[in-house]
Amino acid sequence: METLKYKVIKTKKAYNDYCKKLEELATGAAQNKAVEDEMELLTVLIEKWDVEHNTFADADPVELLKGLMAEHNLKAKDLADELKVSKGLVSDILNYKKGFSKDVIRKLSMRFKLSQEAFNRPYALAGGATVPARTNRRARRSAQGMGAV
Repeated sequence: METLKYKVIKTKKAYNDYCKKLEELATGAAQNKAVEDEMELLTVLIEKWDVEHNTFADADPVELLKGLMAEHNLKAKDLADELKVSKGLVSDILNYKKGFSKDVIRKLSMRFKLSQEAFNRPYALAGGATVPARTNRRARRSAQGMGAV
């Protein structure tokens, strides 16, 4: 009987190993159907672990980002390059001077393989203003009972 290459993640070590393997596959040169299938399976297993073990509901999005950057050994410049935004914008976000844009939220979600909701929650800026959660106009109008745009 053939042994499975991947199993349900049950330990933090397995989680980290699978994340590393997914990153290697995603940045590797060989992209074919088998590699895509392997990446998809790893993503499902990693997301299942995240849902069961990570509590982002109360996390400050900026502190979450700082933790993820430390975990992935990223500097502000590295993140700015990956997100295709200025280093100044990343610095402003990390120092609570600016909020996350929808585009940055989407890119961070894809980069760190987290739901957009992890970065899309209210938090206070340095000047005392609060950054609201981002929603699209259609969702806001629908929630207000105004119908479609």
